[in-house]
Amino acid sequence: MMILEISMDLMQPRMVQAIVDQGVAHHDMRLVFLLGARMVLFAFIGLVGGMGCTYYAVLAAQGGGADLRRALFAKVQALSFANLDQWETGTLVTRLTNDVTQFQEVIMILLRMTVRAPILLVGSLIMATLTSPRLSIVFVILMPVLLGFLVWIVNKLYPVFSQVQARLDRVNTVMQENLSGVRVVKAFSRSPYEIERFGTANDALTDKNILAARLGSLTMPSVFLCMNIGVVVVLWYGGNLVVKGDLSVGKIIAFVNYLTQALMSLMMTSMLAIRLSRSEASSERIEELLNVEPSVEDAPDANKDRSIVGRVAFEDVSFGYGESDAPVLSGVSFVAEPGQTIAILGATGSGKTSLVNLIPRFYDVTSGRVTLDGEDVRMIPQEVLRRDVGIALQESFLFSGTIRDNIAYGRPEMTDEEVREAARAAQADEFVRTLPEHYESPVEQRGANFSGGQRQRLAIARALAPEPKVLILDDSTSAVDLRTEALIVDALKERGPTKFVVTTRISGVQGADRILVLDDGRLVAQGTHAELMDGSPVYREIFESQQGAATVDEVGA
Repeated sequence: MMILEISMDLMQPRMVQAIVDQGVAHHDMRLVFLLGARMVLFAFIGLVGGMGCTYYAVLAAQGGGADLRRALFAKVQALSFANLDQWETGTLVTRLTNDVTQFQEVIMILLRMTVRAPILLVGSLIMATLTSPRLSIVFVILMPVLLGFLVWIVNKLYPVFSQVQARLDRVNTVMQENLSGVRVVKAFSRSPYEIERFGTANDALTDKNILAARLGSLTMPSVFLCMNIGVVVVLWYGGNLVVKGDLSVGKIIAFVNYLTQALMSLMMTSMLAIRLSRSEASSERIEELLNVEPSVEDAPDANKDRSIVGRVAFEDVSFGYGESDAPVLSGVSFVAEPGQTIAILGATGSGKTSLVNLIPRFYDVTSGRVTLDGEDVRMIPQEVLRRDVGIALQESFLFSGTIRDNIAYGRPEMTDEEVREAARAAQADEFVRTLPEHYESPVEQRGANFSGGQRQRLAIARALAPEPKVLILDDSTSAVDLRTEALIVDALKERGPTKFVVTTRISGVQGADRILVLDDGRLVAQGTHAELMDGSPVYREIFESQQGAATVDEVGA
């Protein structure tokens, strides 16, 4: 279709020449009509070819962009926590949206113009030379000047486009942070500050976009200037040749058409080069994300066909978030037997969350090993491991949809009764039943239509729903009252999984089979409540700070 369109374009000036030289010059209006009708027919054929070419170019570009966006999204899903720690959310959003859009647009232009523009340019030069070799000297003068200018423009624009994408990252990051934390912003009356911060990032992006537009705007006027200069030269020089009888008027008209086609093709090529320059900056950013290797990967010989019982052991485990960072866990060793409840207690920053994150392999240990049923978790496929390790994270994130969708997120095939059973264990059923639509009640973005305690209970229900062999509750009852927390603890005792409860409340750990006391990344004590009250000054100090000296005396009595 594209070749058909180009052929029609190259034939048009020849038809004009024939109409002028053979029809108009000899007053043969019948020939003018026939050749004119033929021109219209060719133009219609070129139109059909152009429409078909554009349609398939758009189809290929949109399909390619959709595939790339899907690949990028899948890549983000495959990244480990350690990888995601290094990428700002705004940066990922930009790469999945704006950068892919740049790629789509340039693919469409490439498919439409990569063949058309160069062939039309070369074809116009050849046809113009065949029409009048003497007039073709115009191309020899104009082309090098214009090409040199366009190369200079492209080289100037590439670094500017890279800066534009980087500043777009910053705008998206500021916007995402502000929208996520808008309640904090309002609570501290920091809206003016956030507006100013966004304005700074937005102005920086605007400045770079204006610079890119200013440089790009030089292209078309420059081409038109060269075109007009060329037309004037052709008319002046060609007119002298016509007066001398060495050239026909039709050939001058045809040559001007070919000159226009050649320079317009060169302009299309230059615009394509500019778009390529912009898309190259986006392509490098896309490639950078696609080339990221997950820091946590399945071992080639990982055992996929295995069942998990729930015995967890830490063997002299040390862990740090980066090679240059100080370790957050050092020499941690303990064993949790199947069905036991292990409470993890310690001050903020003592490494509690880091410890439980090693069980489902959100991160890999720096040294030592974590085993599940005697096998290193690094030898268990992540899908198998996380299928049997339920977790309620510190942040009780809920997805938009319904309550049922959120509870059954890890096991969509659950029956309604199974969903209700998980909710009852998490003490969520009572408040869910007060809602008009019960478990079909809508959940707004991030669960904004529920209180913190309600979100936590729904998150616990979601963790319980797949009936995991190991259950991790990472400070997931901090927003519920003591009575509800006690009911949740009692309900969990009736369930079989090995339970890890991260908490800062003494009330939430006293009934645990074993309590781990962390201090500055080290396991300073472990045992039951009574054992630790007798033998751990750190635990006793925490207990006294929460319960008071009177309670301690009563316990001692």
